[in-house]
Amino acid sequence: MEIPKSFEPKDYEDRIYKMWEEKGCFKADPKSDKKPYVIVIPPPNVTGALHVGHAMFVTLQDILIRWKRMQGYDSLWLPGTDHAGIATQMVVSKELEKKGIKRTEIGREKFLEYVWQWKREKGDTILHQLRKLGASCDWSRTKFTLDDDLSKAVRTAFVRLYNEGLIYKGEYLINWCVSCETAISDLEVEHFEKEGKLYYIKYPFEDGNGEVVVATTRPETLLGDSAVAVHPEDERYKNLVGKNVILPLLKRKIKVIADEMVDREFGTGAVKITPAHDPNDFEAGKRHNLEFIKVMNEKGIMTGNAGIYQGLSRYECRKKVLEDLEDEGLLLKIEKHKHSIGHCQRCGNMIEPMLSKQWFLKIDSLAKPAIEVVENGEIEIIPDHWRKVYLNWMGDIHDWCISRQLWWGHRIPAYSCNSCGKSAGENDPEKKLASIDNLTSCPYCGGVLNQEEDVLDTWFSSQLWPFSTLGWPEETEDFKKYYPTSVMETGYDILFFWVARMIMAGLKFTGKKPFHKVFLHGLVRDKHGKKMSKTSGNVLDPLDLIDKYGADALRFTLSILCVPGTDVNLDPKRMEGYKAFANKIWNASRFVLMQVEEGFEGEIKEEYLSLWDRWILNEFEKTAKSVNQSLEEFKFYEASHTIYHFLWHSYCDWYVEVSKSVLTQDELEERKSVVKSVLVKVLIDSLKLLHPFMPYITEELWQKIKGEKMGFIALQSYPQGDKYESSPIEEEIDDICDLITAIRNIRAEKGIAPSEKITVFLEPFSENFEKMVKENISEIKMLAKVEELSFEIGNLKDEGFASSVCKMAKVFVLIRKDENHHQKEKERLSLELAKLQKDRVKFLNKLNNPSFAERAPEEVIKRHKEILAEIELKSGEIEKLLKEMTT
Repeated sequence: MEIPKSFEPKDYEDRIYKMWEEKGCFKADPKSDKKPYVIVIPPPNVTGALHVGHAMFVTLQDILIRWKRMQGYDSLWLPGTDHAGIATQMVVSKELEKKGIKRTEIGREKFLEYVWQWKREKGDTILHQLRKLGASCDWSRTKFTLDDDLSKAVRTAFVRLYNEGLIYKGEYLINWCVSCETAISDLEVEHFEKEGKLYYIKYPFEDGNGEVVVATTRPETLLGDSAVAVHPEDERYKNLVGKNVILPLLKRKIKVIADEMVDREFGTGAVKITPAHDPNDFEAGKRHNLEFIKVMNEKGIMTGNAGIYQGLSRYECRKKVLEDLEDEGLLLKIEKHKHSIGHCQRCGNMIEPMLSKQWFLKIDSLAKPAIEVVENGEIEIIPDHWRKVYLNWMGDIHDWCISRQLWWGHRIPAYSCNSCGKSAGENDPEKKLASIDNLTSCPYCGGVLNQEEDVLDTWFSSQLWPFSTLGWPEETEDFKKYYPTSVMETGYDILFFWVARMIMAGLKFTGKKPFHKVFLHGLVRDKHGKKMSKTSGNVLDPLDLIDKYGADALRFTLSILCVPGTDVNLDPKRMEGYKAFANKIWNASRFVLMQVEEGFEGEIKEEYLSLWDRWILNEFEKTAKSVNQSLEEFKFYEASHTIYHFLWHSYCDWYVEVSKSVLTQDELEERKSVVKSVLVKVLIDSLKLLHPFMPYITEELWQKIKGEKMGFIALQSYPQGDKYESSPIEEEIDDICDLITAIRNIRAEKGIAPSEKITVFLEPFSENFEKMVKENISEIKMLAKVEELSFEIGNLKDEGFASSVCKMAKVFVLIRKDENHHQKEKERLSLELAKLQKDRVKFLNKLNNPSFAERAPEEVIKRHKEILAEIELKSGEIEKLLKEMTT
């Protein structure tokens, strides 16, 4: 059997994926009696192009799905896309504007036709890009949040919540984006600290005797002031409470009130109250029954309530108000002031708190059971830190503004009657105006109905995703078998946007938790830890990375960097290293297959197994057991490190090299046959073990080794490591490798050419080790390129030699002697000793650290103690060598 010399991922990735898809490798079967394992994909925006955030969740979820599929589960990874209300409407609006078409001029119906056409042409781009990463989704079940069945689920959920009195319509202060022209939730607001200004403005008393000075960052909103507030315990202002002041510029009379929300240390301790344009003032306005005066409209333009400032933009108004205040002598001073300003997550523009009539969802009764299932462990959140964050946030949750002033999305299924004036959410006592699909006339009077213009927040439909995609509200075959799902794997940045809401919705509508476990991965940043953005010029395109390094190298990099609780700093140089890892596997496979004829069916005969054979077979079982355990605990980094170390070092660097000493020498044919069998078996099992991480190269090599008649590696059984046994062989081989490494290090440090054979003298610390060296002397000589290995040390003082200490012996390598030899050797050993002493301090400090002792697993502490003992042994022996060299 032969494998091409060159390794190039582009030669086989697309071909292999097509083969998997055509043969139905990823399809789940609800009729199967296999235990289900289910993940629903966090639906990417239909407008989206693949970015590294997608690459991260696709990699981790695909590892889990492929692993469980190979373990014998009926694995379902359900894909789909989100309609992304604001984003999609903006994208299509901009495309139409390029053609001279304005959304507002063509109307809702025509605009939606354009959006659906755009979706048909470009909406599946992101799904095709996910395939490039190797995503093993069941594409036959692909969903879109505006599909008919999912839209039915949204209407059902809305109506149920409405009929239970949990959805209501009211005039409240909401976050408004004047650019996107829609309300947005608190979670969609990003706060940035900026250098601004604090304006000190005089509010004259009605009687003309003096003034109260108010400090504000928003002078333009004073036009909507209903009061001035001071703290009730502030001695400076106690006598002013109840007095009237004159609102600057508009000359309106307003009262001075006392309210505990006032921060006495801010500005002068007196603040203006603008209930229609500030969240704190809104609450104060309700407490004190103040007038709510809206001075700005939804486009950020001043209204008629702003008097002479009507028609100005909010920024023009600020400039004009400040000029007029100065002209009237009412602007006392301006100070620099750092403060946090809310911005729209979507477009980046400053958010405007706006009094608006919106639809809201009462959250308290939904949050309580969602808190309980996490507190009692029914849903496990990993890492545990995010469990605490979740519980804190859920304990202080507010009603959710669910309406958006858009055309693209799920139009709110609520109606108002032109004739009797009844309206869902306001005066609909029998809850009829949001309880029937496709109403044609008023259920109260038969009059003409108008449907609500607004659409639901995109997250309203997304919260139903784990069960609406499986057929809910119908009791479908899929819903019965695959719900609840197994794991929700996503980024921690949408814990509140999505995960919390899915938990609340799942419990509310199905009576069951939507998933058993939540794993939250970190955000992917650039190599310096900075957020990737187009403006910073540090964005890494996954498609470019795949083109350069291959999908497997990208996936393995993301997996090995995924440490729970930390963000990922992505450096393309890491991908170079893991492309080299794939290349190493390719070349090792090529070597193995060159040793065996086509159709080779080896047999591992126990009586012909050597120490090395037994070691690699057991080491593989140990690796498989560890990888499975790590994946169970979502320790992707640990599983990746384990399999990398085994394949690169144990198999390629040691066993493959050792096998050459058998295969190239006059050994018994039975012995050669066993070595070939072990080589092939461990290679094939290793490819299975690696498959979830690097699916393409493993499938390609499997096909070359096994051929199509044996099916796909993606559907083979996953190695469990259940044959692993703790054995002295591990330590014995470890000691031999340590000896070979010590000899190799001396060769490297002394610049001895690889082709030059050397003479080595050993002083073993035990008879057992001497015996073991003698039994494996041919392998040691070949791997360390030793001509002669002797235990007769004699007197080496008069010879030129370089020495070292490994765990089980002192090592002396004969070299050419020069006049400075002894001095150079002392300097070399002194440097080695200094390094060991530095390592000793590091391990001692770690072991003496109470925090490490409490948190580290028992096996980690044990291993640290073993390493410390080895360091102390080597240090002691080097000190003896140095002492002998000075006498």
